[in-house]
Amino acid sequence: MSAIKVRSLHGEIVDLSSQAVDNLQAKVRGQIITPSSANYDELREIWNAMIDRRPALIVRCSGAADVMQAVRFARQHQLLTSVRGAGHNIAGKSLHDGALLIDLGAMNTVWVDPEAKIAVAGPGAMLGDVDHETQAYGLAVPTGINSTTGIAGLTLGGGFGWTSRSLGLTADNLIAAEVVTAEGEQIRCDENSHPDLFWAIRGGGGNFGVVTSFKFKLHTVGPEVMSGPIVFPFDQASSVLHKYREFCASCPEELTVWAVMRDAPPLPFLPPEVHGTKVLILPALYNGPLNAGKKALAALKKLGQPIGDGFGAYPYTGFQQAFDPLLTPGARNYWKSHNFTELSDELIGKLIDYASKLPSAQSEIFIAQMGGATNRISPDATAYPHRDVEFIMNVHTRWDTADQDNACVSWAREFYAATEPFATGGVYVNFISEGDDSVRSAYGNNYDRLSRVKSKYDPDNFFRLNQNVRPD
Repeated sequence: MSAIKVRSLHGEIVDLSSQAVDNLQAKVRGQIITPSSANYDELREIWNAMIDRRPALIVRCSGAADVMQAVRFARQHQLLTSVRGAGHNIAGKSLHDGALLIDLGAMNTVWVDPEAKIAVAGPGAMLGDVDHETQAYGLAVPTGINSTTGIAGLTLGGGFGWTSRSLGLTADNLIAAEVVTAEGEQIRCDENSHPDLFWAIRGGGGNFGVVTSFKFKLHTVGPEVMSGPIVFPFDQASSVLHKYREFCASCPEELTVWAVMRDAPPLPFLPPEVHGTKVLILPALYNGPLNAGKKALAALKKLGQPIGDGFGAYPYTGFQQAFDPLLTPGARNYWKSHNFTELSDELIGKLIDYASKLPSAQSEIFIAQMGGATNRISPDATAYPHRDVEFIMNVHTRWDTADQDNACVSWAREFYAATEPFATGGVYVNFISEGDDSVRSAYGNNYDRLSRVKSKYDPDNFFRLNQNVRPD
């Protein structure tokens, strides 16, 4: 094998000898992938098809020891380095042309102690992996809404989903982590050991090291929960959203109701003639007794005249995967996001206006109901600062071919600007698309403290291919 062209930390392209690559392979149990490897193109793919980059070297790590060796190798040769968990991040920061990629996808084991109500997850685990293991004991950690999302990126950015209002963020339920530092050493962090690092990784992203193990506290959930979507025709959207706003103000924390505006997917309880027409969907989950959940979800039917609902007692794991068919890999995706403390009349008007002219059949606007347990934590208790937010909006544009790029991205940016006057100015870091400079908005008043932690654990900014916090 001839020398490999690799990008250095300083930006220039350098030659990495075949002997150096062979030496690394001798030190790791995982596979070293180069552009000449048969599975190179398969292993460089990520969820968002807009991101098409070619790393120079992929280290497919089998465990923490491999991660340590990869970091030390990259430091020794001064190589630009990225880190990938499940590859689901919208911005695709885990891929960079010419860089060394530390791939954690094979480190996907999840271990559960049902008596202590604790789970330990590897950084390559997806939410479906976590749910599968924890729900075997009727337990869960609050996570996101798509089972192929990686637990690593979700946790490091905060993490919210159907049970966050009652159980907190994913990061709020992290009790310890194992981290490989920029020097290639593994350390444990929790409230007593390296508490500054433990604070930073709960919402501060992948700026401070490679987390090789996440330890979570678990909660009793399910195994069946009252859940499902209710669908209203789009001509009722304004009326229903106004009533939804009032409903959310008084609904119990066990209940979470989101609002989604999009073309109707072929849900089995909808008449065929509704499929593909514009609708307002209120998906909901009640994290509590089934009888109480049945009553709570029934109240949603009074918000308008629905054209169908799929409410029922379903396995928790099933509802966690309900959105998967709409979020499969291989499509082009671009997101914009705002945090809101309320849904004002004028904001609702903007939502309806832009939802009426979605740029593609797969695009959608969703409003995630927050509050509850997520807001009972101080903004400086973890790196995630957005503890006054009642709703998070994701403007999710999704399409298949590059000739739609300009129309879809332009629509999302225009909509984002139109709703900015009603927003807090903060943004969920995991919703920042490639090229959007919103890092300080993501970390808010915690940015300077994050910068000081960065200076301590990564003063050279070795871990820079992320939503980057620069050393102080």
